[in-house]
Amino acid sequence: MPAYNSGDIRNIAFCGAAASGKTSLTEALLARAGVIQTPGTIEKGNTQSDFDEQEIALQHSLFPALLSMDYEQIHVNLLDTPGYPDFLGRALSVLPAVETVAVLIDATEGVTATSQQIMDWARDRGHERLLIINKIDVEGVDLAACLQQIRDVFGPECLPLNLPAGNGKEVVDCFFAPDGVETDFSGVSEAHTEIVDQVVEMDETLMEIYLEQGQELAPAQLHDPFERAMRDGHLIPVCFVSARSGVGVDQLLNVFARLMPAPEEGNPPEFFLGEGSNAEAVSFSGAADAHVVAHVFKVDIDPFIGKLAFFRIHQGTINRDSQLFIGDGRKPFRVGHLLKIQGKQHQEVAQGIPGDICAIAKVDEVHFDAVLHDSHEEDHIHLRSIELPQPMQGLAIEARSKGDEQKISDALHKLAASDPSIQVEHIAALNETVLRAQGDLHLRVLLETMKQKHHVDVNTHIPSIAYKETIGGKAEAQYRHKKQSGGAGQFGEVAIRIAPLQRGEGFRFVDQVVGGVIPRQFIPAVEKGVRQVMKEGVIAGYAMQDIEVCLYDGKHHAVDSKEIAFVMAGKKAFIEAVRKAKPLVLEPVVSMQVEVPNQCMGDITADLSSKRARINNTEVQDNGSMRITADVPLSELDDYSSRLKSMTGGEGIFSVRFSHYDNVPGRVQKDLMDSYRPTNED
Repeated sequence: MPAYNSGDIRNIAFCGAAASGKTSLTEALLARAGVIQTPGTIEKGNTQSDFDEQEIALQHSLFPALLSMDYEQIHVNLLDTPGYPDFLGRALSVLPAVETVAVLIDATEGVTATSQQIMDWARDRGHERLLIINKIDVEGVDLAACLQQIRDVFGPECLPLNLPAGNGKEVVDCFFAPDGVETDFSGVSEAHTEIVDQVVEMDETLMEIYLEQGQELAPAQLHDPFERAMRDGHLIPVCFVSARSGVGVDQLLNVFARLMPAPEEGNPPEFFLGEGSNAEAVSFSGAADAHVVAHVFKVDIDPFIGKLAFFRIHQGTINRDSQLFIGDGRKPFRVGHLLKIQGKQHQEVAQGIPGDICAIAKVDEVHFDAVLHDSHEEDHIHLRSIELPQPMQGLAIEARSKGDEQKISDALHKLAASDPSIQVEHIAALNETVLRAQGDLHLRVLLETMKQKHHVDVNTHIPSIAYKETIGGKAEAQYRHKKQSGGAGQFGEVAIRIAPLQRGEGFRFVDQVVGGVIPRQFIPAVEKGVRQVMKEGVIAGYAMQDIEVCLYDGKHHAVDSKEIAFVMAGKKAFIEAVRKAKPLVLEPVVSMQVEVPNQCMGDITADLSSKRARINNTEVQDNGSMRITADVPLSELDDYSSRLKSMTGGEGIFSVRFSHYDNVPGRVQKDLMDSYRPTNED
């Protein structure tokens, strides 16, 4: 068994904007807890979290890293997550493993869009939240203003557990020792009173003792209501630290050990049995002797190690040699190697207990978001869906070397398996494979991963736009296909009418032939010919939609008529009719939401208008930012992620979803038609 029990575990994720100091603070904590002798630095590339070659080269965290430490009989599992906006999805995807989301705020930068997104996400998922103000010893930094901004954005429930003193050269505890020395601003007694006032509201008996009897309350008395206040979002503790100098690191470890929730104290994760509207909420006891229930929150795929699956145990005990099922799988797998993870180091352990985070290796069937269990009673159990940012930027992927198609497919499959924030899709109509990610850097990292780890070089280009063709009016056409080449000939004649349908109705074929002028067995051949043209397009080479075709007349030959003749006649008649019926090219239009700082509003709306957008609405959000809703042609959004970052200093976020197809402007249609080179066919 581990040297700790479930009540001794603290599961915490470090989140926040890039360069806020998450990795540096992790190093300082590991050193203070005795896990490492000296903190590593990002500049030297020797930190425990950033061990990947790309992370060391870029000096940015790119992947969530799991570390652990023991401090005063408390076992802390710490997830250090990426802060760059392109990797927000990777950060959010691992948060179901923890009770506490600790968001780092750079004291020199203040609250950022990334920190707001994470705080909102954590609140909506029921996580306890902790704010850590880092870099408090930077010369000239205004810590009082930083704390006030935090309270303005996240609410008055953000209360400091300690305060800086000596211009950030030390911190003074305000919770456990309320008689501290003078601080840089505010005061220890005042801060202590604010915390106690906030906490006792969760316990009527304690409130009576405190308010009516005037008794001082010991920290031990406040522990349970403190936990309830965090669970309810009624309290968001704030701590001051300097990862660089180590100021406040001891106090932060003490806060982790004495105030952050153990697994059984946090809000329980939302598990469901079944799918859709029939899904029922289920809960688990967390008992060590109950059925095993564990959730896979991260998957790594390494060319040497294979698949490594990280999971949080919510109930039961997993032993080496345990038999576990994956989801509703009928065949169990054996836990051959049960691992505790320390950065890139893997330590084999004999047992995993409820609340702990472990890993297994080389189980091919395991996947992100899977539920592991040891009884069929837990079949069809799943965690509440994880809402991640939609991948906004895409590249079409092509093989650079002939015969590499399968290698590319395998590499993309592995990327998608280990990064839930990307999408890989094959667009059959365009014969393109598109890799979609959160931004330019995300895509560059993925392509470099394909090259370094999977040994695949690819060519890329901007994904093609899935234009469509349709018609704007009615028309008729008649075509006779006649071919004689020595032996049996080919003969088929058709007459059709075409008309536009409402947008989105697709295709309708109507048979109005009477009198047997076209035998019944050849009617499907005419429709087949029309459908071939619908698939290939007429004026620009794009699939057609929203057209009704009525076959009303024709002729046949008793000897020479055959299926191929009516297929060709149907194709040619339809092409001729389309050219008479005011053919149109349609483009996909997306519904777009953009959230930006208020001061960027004018630039953003002007830019959208220049991209043929129709602004539908603008509204002020609770955090003071502006949300713009617009309909925008997809073809105008090729580099929007980069443009938005440039215009907002990285503070803007956006999302899109398909809305409808609409006519392209005349000049765009002309360009598409001029560039089309149809294949000749007899």
